[in-house]
Amino acid sequence: MFDRVAELTVRRPGIVLVVASVLVAAMSFVGVGAFGKLVGGGFDDPDSQSTRASQVIDEKFGGEANLVLLVSSRAQRVTDPEVEQDGAQLVAELRKETELSNVVSYFDTHSDSLLARDGLSAMVLAHVKGDESTREQHAQDIIDAYAGQYEGLTVRAGGGTAVGAELSEQVLQDLLLAEVIAVPVTLLLLLIVFGGVVAALLPLAIGTVAVAGTFAELALLGSVTDVSVFSINLTTALGLGLGIDYALLMISRFREQLALGTSVADAVRTTVHTAGRTVVFSAGTVAVALTALLVFPQYFLRSFAYAGVGVVVIAAVGTLFVMPALLMLLGHRINSGRLPWPKADRHRRRAPFWGRLAGTVMRRPVLISVPVLAVLLLAAAPLLGVTFGTPDERVLPEDAASRQVSTALQADFEGDDEAAVQVVVDGAVGDEALDAYAEKLSLLNGVVRVEAATGTYEQGSSGAPGPTSEALNRPDAQRVTVIGTAPPKSDSAQSLVRVVRDVDAPAGSKEVLVGGGDAELLDTKESIASRLPIAAGLVAVTTFILLFLFTGSIVQPIRALALNMISLAAAIGAMTWIFQDGHLSSVLGFTAQPMDTSMMVLLFCIAFGLSMDYEVFVTSRIKELHDAGESTEAAVVHGLGHTGRIVSAAACLLAVGFFAFATAKVSFMQMFGLGSGLAILIDAIAVRGVLLPAAMRLLGRTAWYAPGPLRKFHRRFGISESAPQAAAPTRESEFATRTS
Repeated sequence: MFDRVAELTVRRPGIVLVVASVLVAAMSFVGVGAFGKLVGGGFDDPDSQSTRASQVIDEKFGGEANLVLLVSSRAQRVTDPEVEQDGAQLVAELRKETELSNVVSYFDTHSDSLLARDGLSAMVLAHVKGDESTREQHAQDIIDAYAGQYEGLTVRAGGGTAVGAELSEQVLQDLLLAEVIAVPVTLLLLLIVFGGVVAALLPLAIGTVAVAGTFAELALLGSVTDVSVFSINLTTALGLGLGIDYALLMISRFREQLALGTSVADAVRTTVHTAGRTVVFSAGTVAVALTALLVFPQYFLRSFAYAGVGVVVIAAVGTLFVMPALLMLLGHRINSGRLPWPKADRHRRRAPFWGRLAGTVMRRPVLISVPVLAVLLLAAAPLLGVTFGTPDERVLPEDAASRQVSTALQADFEGDDEAAVQVVVDGAVGDEALDAYAEKLSLLNGVVRVEAATGTYEQGSSGAPGPTSEALNRPDAQRVTVIGTAPPKSDSAQSLVRVVRDVDAPAGSKEVLVGGGDAELLDTKESIASRLPIAAGLVAVTTFILLFLFTGSIVQPIRALALNMISLAAAIGAMTWIFQDGHLSSVLGFTAQPMDTSMMVLLFCIAFGLSMDYEVFVTSRIKELHDAGESTEAAVVHGLGHTGRIVSAAACLLAVGFFAFATAKVSFMQMFGLGSGLAILIDAIAVRGVLLPAAMRLLGRTAWYAPGPLRKFHRRFGISESAPQAAAPTRESEFATRTS
């Protein structure tokens, strides 16, 4: 395959680039539609009990309250007749909106639960209709029409759909700001790394191909299934980053061949056979790590698999075809536009820094690696106290309108109706049985009241007609609402869900489903936890197989997996210390809260895949030199001498794209960006620069061990990075050999 690709790009580079340009134009045309097809949400398990409860409530009871309008008056209490009249008019207008159902308010029920303790504000609850793709837009339309000043009232919007709508809008703003920062900084770093204008611009071509192609993929997928809007962030950051990584590897190898006096055509052939092969294999390892996200039922996580695998594959294909064609046409002009600071003579007089570092580490592997390992383990220590949650209004900045409403509901009202536990009793249950069931629920610790078709129940009181009883009874189902005192998403609120689920079902019922926001959190955590071993096992096994096929050793995959886990634990532990424990919150402007379960899984898969990306970059050159006859020690020194600068430069460039998300106002995007960038740098510097050579020195010949049958298997089916013909050693490697 690599022979055919090399010959095609050498003999027909113009045709390759014309075809690529047409494809990019077509993908860009299709990809523009992705922004209108991607949706928010997707954090819940569609098969969970809470999701099924929500579906039944939507179908039979008009839906749960997912929009809260907090109504107040500047000069008067909302109980005053004039204010009540304006409030009643507001409710009447809301009931005319076709996107709303189950509109309930203080102004028509006079329920104390919908009135603030100080009487200065009141709630209007409603259900916004639609699926994930339309609900947030419908909510935004309602908010635009009614929020602000309405007659003599001040209206503020909160609730799940309001938070979701504001979150989606904020993410797009954060993405734009991050790109405005990342692109010019990345371009400047490219100029520094490549030392020339022409070479620095080539990676942007691959990044453009990757991003355009992935947007087209997401647009097509968004037409047939739910795809999260947050996948845009990964597409842009990873597309540009991998384009730079792969292009940097190809250009460096091409320049190396030209410096040996090789013809342009032969330099392209060698580059395709060596760096091109590494790119394809590296892309496979990253794609495998991201494919593991498909085992989770939440389409939020699955969407990142769609985007991640797509961008990796398209970046690799673009690099394999477009980059050699560009190199063939440019030839020695790849060095055009040289900038004044690269000092080629200086590099000829001394061994590369990364090679010298590897040599130093291998002379004293324990003395140097133990302190580094200790620092990484210390950074990982906060994981011992990690707790998990799901996104809520606290991920938004404190001045966000929907967050302010949620804060007011918790502070000023007796129980949060919008955050209530929703119980659906399937079957025609008699009033007596339902009455007994509701009374049991009302006696549970932490319950303020229970609303059922037979009345409203509070501890120590008998049932009385409830304010929303018309929406609680159907011939084939009953709805019971349990309002508690615990703050939403707290441990006590989740405990209440468990206790409610343990209460014996009423006589005559077929099934009892317990839902609501806290039930969704509980089910999401259990859903992810149950599938996490499968995902981790898939990543570990497939990575082991791929690295064995590449190295021919069973020790190298184990060593790579162990070092990657250490670097990942350090990065995720640091994020726990920051975002859960609240350190740097005043600097970054977020509210400390439990770690987002979905984002932690995503961070692990992304960081693991990129770590394996650099593992392949380094190991491929080490193995190439080892296969050429060098000892393990010499192969590591010379291999890092060649690839260390590439890996460190690529890591810095990729980290810039992720670190730009630190400017986001959504806290879980800050965590994802900072965590991914930190994991990349830890891996590229601490692991590749120190722990890898130390491990190789301690393992010695054992590093390349494989049982006899597996050695035979690898000789027949294994993968290796080798040029079509042996290349002469570079001046740097000759000098490194003499000095080592």
